[in-house]
Amino acid sequence: MRIALALGDAGGVGPELAAKLLAHDDMKALDVIVVGDARVLEMGARHAGVTLDLPRIGADQVGPDMAPGHVLLDLANCAVDGMTLGQSSAHAGAASLQNFGCVLQLAGAGIADAAMFTPFNKHSMRLARPSYVDEIGFIDAVLHADRSGREFNVLEEVWNARVTSHIPLRKVAETLTTERILDSLRLTAEVMAGAGKPGARIGVAALNPHAGDGGNFGHEDDEILAPAVAQAVALGIDAKGPIPSDTVFVRAIRGEFDAVLTMYHDQGQIAMKLMGFDRGVTLIAGYGFPIVTPAHGTAFDIAGQGRADLGATLTAARLGRDLAALNPARAPRALPAGWAQAEVAPTLLVAE
Repeated sequence: MRIALALGDAGGVGPELAAKLLAHDDMKALDVIVVGDARVLEMGARHAGVTLDLPRIGADQVGPDMAPGHVLLDLANCAVDGMTLGQSSAHAGAASLQNFGCVLQLAGAGIADAAMFTPFNKHSMRLARPSYVDEIGFIDAVLHADRSGREFNVLEEVWNARVTSHIPLRKVAETLTTERILDSLRLTAEVMAGAGKPGARIGVAALNPHAGDGGNFGHEDDEILAPAVAQAVALGIDAKGPIPSDTVFVRAIRGEFDAVLTMYHDQGQIAMKLMGFDRGVTLIAGYGFPIVTPAHGTAFDIAGQGRADLGATLTAARLGRDLAALNPARAPRALPAGWAQAEVAPTLLVAE
Protein backbone atom coordinates (compact mmCIF):
# COMPACT_ATOMS: atom_id res chain seq x y z
CA MET A 1 0.00 0.00 0.00
CA ARG A 2 1.48 3.32 -1.07
CA ILE A 3 0.30 6.85 -0.28
CA ALA A 4 1.44 9.91 -2.21
CA LEU A 5 1.64 12.81 0.26
CA ALA A 6 1.79 16.41 -0.98
CA LEU A 7 3.31 19.01 1.34
CA GLY A 8 0.69 21.73 1.80
CA ASP A 9 1.19 25.45 2.26
CA ALA A 10 4.68 26.05 3.62
CA GLY A 11 3.49 29.08 5.59
CA GLY A 12 1.12 27.04 7.74
CA VAL A 13 1.18 23.94 9.91
CA GLY A 14 1.32 21.53 6.96
CA PRO A 15 5.10 20.91 7.06
CA GLU A 16 4.96 20.23 10.80
CA LEU A 17 2.01 17.85 10.39
CA ALA A 18 3.73 15.99 7.54
CA ALA A 19 6.84 15.50 9.68
CA LYS A 20 4.83 14.31 12.68
CA LEU A 21 2.87 11.93 10.48
CA LEU A 22 5.96 10.41 8.89
CA ALA A 23 7.47 9.84 12.32
CA HIS A 24 4.35 8.11 13.65
CA ASP A 25 4.40 4.35 14.21
CA ASP A 26 1.24 3.88 12.12
CA MET A 27 3.10 4.94 9.01
CA LYS A 28 5.88 2.35 9.28
CA ALA A 29 3.79 -0.31 7.55
CA LEU A 30 2.99 1.99 4.60
CA ASP A 31 5.04 3.06 1.62
CA VAL A 32 4.95 6.84 1.23
CA ILE A 33 6.08 9.14 -1.57
CA VAL A 34 6.36 12.61 -0.05
CA VAL A 35 6.18 15.30 -2.73
CA GLY A 36 7.54 18.79 -2.15
CA ASP A 37 10.66 20.69 -1.20
CA ALA A 38 13.19 19.03 1.12
CA ARG A 39 13.80 22.37 2.82
CA VAL A 40 10.12 22.65 3.71
CA LEU A 41 10.01 19.16 5.18
CA GLU A 42 13.21 19.80 7.13
CA MET A 43 11.64 22.97 8.54
CA GLY A 44 8.55 21.01 9.51
CA ALA A 45 10.67 18.39 11.27
CA ARG A 46 12.40 21.13 13.31
CA HIS A 47 9.04 22.61 14.31
CA ALA A 48 7.71 19.15 15.18
CA GLY A 49 10.82 18.15 17.13
CA VAL A 50 11.27 14.93 15.15
CA THR A 51 14.10 13.47 13.12
CA LEU A 52 13.46 12.20 9.60
CA ASP A 53 15.83 10.44 7.28
CA LEU A 54 14.06 10.03 3.95
CA PRO A 55 16.00 9.14 0.81
CA ARG A 56 15.62 11.84 -1.83
CA ILE A 57 14.72 10.83 -5.36
CA GLY A 58 14.18 12.60 -8.65
CA ALA A 59 11.11 12.44 -10.85
CA ASP A 60 12.86 10.04 -13.21
CA GLN A 61 13.16 7.52 -10.37
CA VAL A 62 9.42 7.35 -9.82
CA GLY A 63 7.70 4.43 -11.51
CA PRO A 64 5.79 1.17 -11.22
CA ASP A 65 8.79 -0.76 -9.85
CA MET A 66 9.70 1.52 -6.95
CA ALA A 67 11.19 -0.11 -3.88
CA PRO A 68 9.09 -0.05 -0.69
CA GLY A 69 9.59 2.49 2.08
CA HIS A 70 9.39 6.23 2.59
CA VAL A 71 10.99 8.52 0.01
CA LEU A 72 10.98 12.23 -0.74
CA LEU A 73 10.46 13.44 -4.28
CA ASP A 74 12.34 16.71 -3.85
CA LEU A 75 10.95 19.28 -6.26
CA ALA A 76 13.10 22.10 -4.81
CA ASN A 77 10.19 24.46 -5.43
CA CYS A 78 9.83 26.46 -2.19
CA ALA A 79 12.78 28.21 -0.55
CA VAL A 80 11.89 28.78 3.10
CA ASP A 81 14.29 31.67 3.69
CA GLY A 82 12.24 33.90 1.40
CA MET A 83 8.85 33.39 3.04
CA THR A 84 7.13 34.39 6.26
CA LEU A 85 5.37 31.83 8.42
CA GLY A 86 1.71 32.59 9.03
CA GLN A 87 1.21 34.50 5.77
CA SER A 88 -0.19 33.67 2.37
CA SER A 89 2.23 33.92 -0.52
CA ALA A 90 2.32 33.21 -4.23
CA HIS A 91 5.58 31.31 -3.68
CA ALA A 92 3.98 28.83 -1.30
CA GLY A 93 0.84 28.67 -3.43
CA ALA A 94 2.77 27.75 -6.57
CA ALA A 95 4.58 24.96 -4.71
CA SER A 96 1.29 23.67 -3.31
CA LEU A 97 -0.19 23.47 -6.79
CA GLN A 98 2.82 21.61 -8.17
CA ASN A 99 2.91 19.22 -5.21
CA PHE A 100 -0.81 18.53 -5.52
CA GLY A 101 -0.64 17.99 -9.26
CA CYS A 102 2.17 15.48 -8.78
CA VAL A 103 0.40 13.32 -6.19
CA LEU A 104 -2.72 13.27 -8.36
CA GLN A 105 -0.64 12.05 -11.29
CA LEU A 106 1.03 9.40 -9.11
CA ALA A 107 -2.32 8.06 -7.91
CA GLY A 108 -3.90 8.41 -11.32
CA ALA A 109 -1.12 6.26 -12.80
CA GLY A 110 -1.59 3.61 -10.13
CA ILE A 111 1.89 4.18 -8.68
CA ALA A 112 0.20 5.30 -5.46
CA ASP A 113 -3.00 3.79 -4.08
CA ALA A 114 -4.18 7.00 -2.41
CA ALA A 115 -3.40 10.71 -2.59
CA MET A 116 -3.10 12.92 0.47
CA PHE A 117 -2.15 16.48 1.26
CA THR A 118 -1.56 18.56 4.35
CA PRO A 119 -3.58 21.78 4.44
CA PHE A 120 -3.50 24.15 1.49
CA ASN A 121 -4.25 27.86 1.61
CA LYS A 122 -6.55 28.85 -1.23
CA HIS A 123 -5.50 32.49 -1.08
CA SER A 124 -1.87 31.46 -1.64
CA MET A 125 -2.91 29.24 -4.52
CA ARG A 126 -4.93 32.02 -6.14
CA LEU A 127 -2.03 34.44 -5.73
CA ALA A 128 0.01 31.94 -7.75
CA ARG A 129 -2.74 31.13 -10.21
CA PRO A 130 -5.80 33.43 -10.25
CA SER A 131 -7.83 30.85 -12.19
CA TYR A 132 -7.68 28.41 -9.27
CA VAL A 133 -11.15 27.77 -7.85
CA ASP A 134 -10.94 24.79 -5.54
CA GLU A 135 -9.58 21.29 -5.25
CA ILE A 136 -12.41 19.66 -7.22
CA GLY A 137 -11.86 21.86 -10.26
CA PHE A 138 -8.11 21.30 -10.10
CA ILE A 139 -8.47 17.52 -9.82
CA ASP A 140 -10.94 17.45 -12.72
CA ALA A 141 -8.48 19.30 -14.91
CA VAL A 142 -5.37 17.33 -13.91
CA LEU A 143 -7.06 13.95 -14.36
CA HIS A 144 -9.18 14.99 -17.36
CA ALA A 145 -12.14 13.62 -15.42
CA ASP A 146 -15.40 12.97 -17.22
CA ARG A 147 -17.34 13.47 -13.98
CA SER A 148 -16.60 15.74 -11.05
CA GLY A 149 -16.09 14.13 -7.68
CA ARG A 150 -17.47 15.41 -4.41
CA GLU A 151 -16.06 16.39 -1.05
CA PHE A 152 -17.11 14.39 1.98
CA ASN A 153 -16.42 15.33 5.56
CA VAL A 154 -15.95 12.17 7.55
CA LEU A 155 -16.36 11.40 11.23
CA GLU A 156 -16.73 7.95 12.70
CA GLU A 157 -20.35 8.68 13.63
CA VAL A 158 -21.55 10.38 10.44
CA TRP A 159 -20.42 11.41 6.95
CA ASN A 160 -21.35 14.68 5.28
CA ALA A 161 -21.62 15.21 1.52
CA ARG A 162 -22.70 18.43 -0.16
CA VAL A 163 -24.33 19.42 -3.42
CA THR A 164 -22.57 22.77 -3.86
CA SER A 165 -19.27 23.71 -2.32
CA HIS A 166 -17.06 26.76 -2.84
CA ILE A 167 -19.53 29.28 -4.22
CA PRO A 168 -21.09 32.41 -2.70
CA LEU A 169 -24.15 31.74 -0.58
CA ARG A 170 -26.27 34.00 -2.80
CA LYS A 171 -25.69 31.60 -5.72
CA VAL A 172 -26.69 28.40 -3.94
CA ALA A 173 -30.44 28.41 -4.64
CA GLU A 174 -30.01 29.19 -8.34
CA THR A 175 -27.40 26.43 -8.67
CA LEU A 176 -29.53 23.65 -7.19
CA THR A 177 -31.40 21.40 -9.60
CA THR A 178 -33.20 18.11 -9.10
CA GLU A 179 -30.70 16.43 -11.42
CA ARG A 180 -27.70 17.80 -9.49
CA ILE A 181 -29.10 16.69 -6.14
CA LEU A 182 -29.94 13.25 -7.51
CA ASP A 183 -26.41 12.91 -8.90
CA SER A 184 -25.02 13.84 -5.47
CA LEU A 185 -27.23 11.22 -3.81
CA ARG A 186 -26.07 8.58 -6.29
CA LEU A 187 -22.42 9.43 -5.70
CA THR A 188 -22.89 9.48 -1.92
CA ALA A 189 -24.43 6.01 -1.98
CA GLU A 190 -21.72 4.76 -4.36
CA VAL A 191 -18.82 6.15 -2.34
CA MET A 192 -20.16 4.86 0.95
CA ALA A 193 -20.71 1.41 -0.56
CA GLY A 194 -17.10 1.52 -1.75
CA ALA A 195 -16.08 2.41 1.80
CA GLY A 196 -17.72 -0.72 3.14
CA LYS A 197 -21.05 0.92 4.00
CA PRO A 198 -23.55 -0.48 1.46
CA GLY A 199 -27.15 0.64 1.75
CA ALA A 200 -26.14 3.82 3.58
CA ARG A 201 -29.03 5.78 5.07
CA ILE A 202 -28.84 9.35 3.81
CA GLY A 203 -30.62 12.31 5.37
CA VAL A 204 -31.12 15.20 2.96
CA ALA A 205 -30.90 18.64 4.55
CA ALA A 206 -33.48 21.18 3.45
CA LEU A 207 -32.33 24.43 1.89
CA ASN A 208 -34.76 26.77 3.63
CA PRO A 209 -35.77 27.15 7.29
CA HIS A 210 -38.33 24.52 8.33
CA ALA A 211 -37.91 22.90 4.88
CA GLY A 212 -39.73 25.86 3.35
CA ASP A 213 -42.71 25.65 5.71
CA GLY A 214 -45.12 24.80 2.92
CA GLY A 215 -43.84 27.58 0.70
CA ASN A 216 -43.76 30.35 3.30
CA PHE A 217 -39.93 30.43 3.22
CA GLY A 218 -39.27 29.39 -0.35
CA HIS A 219 -40.37 26.71 -2.80
CA GLU A 220 -37.05 24.99 -3.53
CA ASP A 221 -37.53 22.23 -0.97
CA ASP A 222 -40.89 21.16 -2.41
CA GLU A 223 -40.12 21.75 -6.07
CA ILE A 224 -36.42 20.75 -6.38
CA LEU A 225 -35.24 18.75 -3.36
CA ALA A 226 -38.27 16.54 -2.74
CA PRO A 227 -38.43 15.22 -6.34
CA ALA A 228 -34.71 14.37 -6.21
CA VAL A 229 -35.21 12.38 -3.01
CA ALA A 230 -38.20 10.58 -4.52
CA GLN A 231 -36.22 9.64 -7.63
CA ALA A 232 -33.32 8.41 -5.49
CA VAL A 233 -35.66 6.22 -3.45
CA ALA A 234 -37.09 4.80 -6.69
CA LEU A 235 -33.49 3.83 -7.64
CA GLY A 236 -33.07 1.93 -4.38
CA ILE A 237 -31.16 4.60 -2.46
CA ASP A 238 -32.15 4.86 1.20
CA ALA A 239 -32.71 8.62 1.29
CA LYS A 240 -35.08 10.71 3.38
CA GLY A 241 -35.89 14.41 3.21
CA PRO A 242 -35.78 17.26 2.83
CA ILE A 243 -35.32 17.54 6.59
CA PRO A 244 -34.85 20.90 8.34
CA SER A 245 -31.12 21.45 8.64
CA ASP A 246 -31.34 22.42 12.30
CA THR A 247 -32.38 18.87 13.21
CA VAL A 248 -30.96 16.58 10.51
CA PHE A 249 -27.56 16.22 12.19
CA VAL A 250 -29.20 15.59 15.56
CA ARG A 251 -31.08 12.70 13.99
CA ALA A 252 -27.89 11.47 12.34
CA ILE A 253 -25.78 11.34 15.48
CA ARG A 254 -28.63 9.55 17.24
CA GLY A 255 -28.21 6.77 14.69
CA GLU A 256 -30.94 7.42 12.12
CA PHE A 257 -28.61 8.31 9.23
CA ASP A 258 -25.14 7.24 8.14
CA ALA A 259 -24.64 10.38 6.05
CA VAL A 260 -26.18 13.80 5.61
CA LEU A 261 -26.34 15.48 2.22
CA THR A 262 -26.26 19.24 2.63
CA MET A 263 -27.00 21.87 0.00
CA TYR A 264 -24.03 24.18 0.63
CA HIS A 265 -20.62 24.28 2.27
CA ASP A 266 -21.18 25.68 5.75
CA GLN A 267 -24.53 23.96 6.23
CA GLY A 268 -22.58 20.80 6.90
CA GLN A 269 -19.13 22.10 7.80
CA ILE A 270 -20.30 23.93 10.92
CA ALA A 271 -21.98 20.84 12.33
CA MET A 272 -19.12 18.51 11.45
CA LYS A 273 -16.41 20.75 12.90
CA LEU A 274 -18.35 21.26 16.10
CA MET A 275 -18.60 17.50 16.48
CA GLY A 276 -14.99 16.66 15.65
CA PHE A 277 -12.65 19.47 14.65
CA ASP A 278 -9.49 17.61 15.72
CA ARG A 279 -10.43 14.33 14.03
CA GLY A 280 -12.47 15.30 10.98
CA VAL A 281 -11.23 14.26 7.54
CA THR A 282 -12.05 15.64 4.12
CA LEU A 283 -12.39 12.87 1.55
CA ILE A 284 -12.55 13.78 -2.14
CA ALA A 285 -14.11 10.81 -3.90
CA GLY A 286 -15.28 9.78 -7.32
CA TYR A 287 -11.92 9.52 -9.13
CA GLY A 288 -11.01 5.84 -8.77
CA PHE A 289 -8.74 6.40 -5.75
CA PRO A 290 -9.22 8.21 -2.43
CA ILE A 291 -7.93 11.73 -1.90
CA VAL A 292 -7.75 12.71 1.77
CA THR A 293 -6.69 15.62 3.94
CA PRO A 294 -7.43 16.85 7.46
CA ALA A 295 -10.62 18.89 7.46
CA HIS A 296 -9.02 21.86 9.24
CA GLY A 297 -7.01 24.59 7.56
CA THR A 298 -3.45 25.91 7.60
CA ALA A 299 -3.69 27.43 11.12
CA PHE A 300 -1.42 30.35 10.28
CA ASP A 301 -1.78 31.61 13.86
CA ILE A 302 0.26 28.69 15.28
CA ALA A 303 2.59 28.01 12.34
CA GLY A 304 6.13 27.18 13.38
CA GLN A 305 5.27 26.72 17.07
CA GLY A 306 5.20 22.91 17.24
CA ARG A 307 1.62 22.99 18.52
CA ALA A 308 -0.25 21.49 15.56
CA ASP A 309 -2.49 18.55 16.58
CA LEU A 310 -1.78 15.44 14.50
CA GLY A 311 -5.20 13.89 15.15
CA ALA A 312 -7.06 14.74 11.94
CA THR A 313 -3.98 14.22 9.74
CA LEU A 314 -3.35 10.76 11.17
CA THR A 315 -7.04 9.89 10.78
CA ALA A 316 -6.89 11.06 7.15
CA ALA A 317 -3.93 8.78 6.44
CA ARG A 318 -5.72 5.84 8.03
CA LEU A 319 -8.88 6.53 6.04
CA GLY A 320 -6.93 6.78 2.78
CA ARG A 321 -5.22 3.49 3.57
CA ASP A 322 -8.45 1.72 4.48
CA LEU A 323 -10.39 3.01 1.46
CA ALA A 324 -7.57 2.12 -0.93
CA ALA A 325 -7.56 -1.42 0.48
CA LEU A 326 -11.25 -1.73 -0.45
CA ASN A 327 -10.71 -0.58 -4.04
CA PRO A 328 -9.83 -3.00 -6.85
CA ALA A 329 -6.11 -3.20 -7.56
CA ARG A 330 -4.95 -1.00 -10.46
CA ALA A 331 -2.06 -1.86 -12.74
CA PRO A 332 0.55 0.93 -12.44
CA ARG A 333 1.87 2.63 -15.55
CA ALA A 334 4.95 4.72 -16.23
CA LEU A 335 4.72 8.51 -16.25
CA PRO A 336 6.03 10.53 -19.20
CA ALA A 337 9.37 12.31 -19.08
CA GLY A 338 9.15 15.72 -17.41
CA TRP A 339 5.85 14.87 -15.73
CA ALA A 340 6.68 16.49 -12.40
CA GLN A 341 7.87 19.82 -13.81
CA ALA A 342 5.23 20.28 -16.49
CA GLU A 343 2.53 22.82 -15.71
CA VAL A 344 -0.59 20.91 -14.75
CA ALA A 345 -4.11 22.03 -15.46
CA PRO A 346 -3.37 25.44 -17.02
CA THR A 347 -7.11 25.94 -17.51
CA LEU A 348 -9.14 25.07 -14.43
CA LEU A 349 -12.73 23.97 -14.34
CA VAL A 350 -15.16 25.93 -12.20
CA ALA A 351 -16.51 23.52 -9.59
CA GLU A 352 -19.75 24.43 -7.90
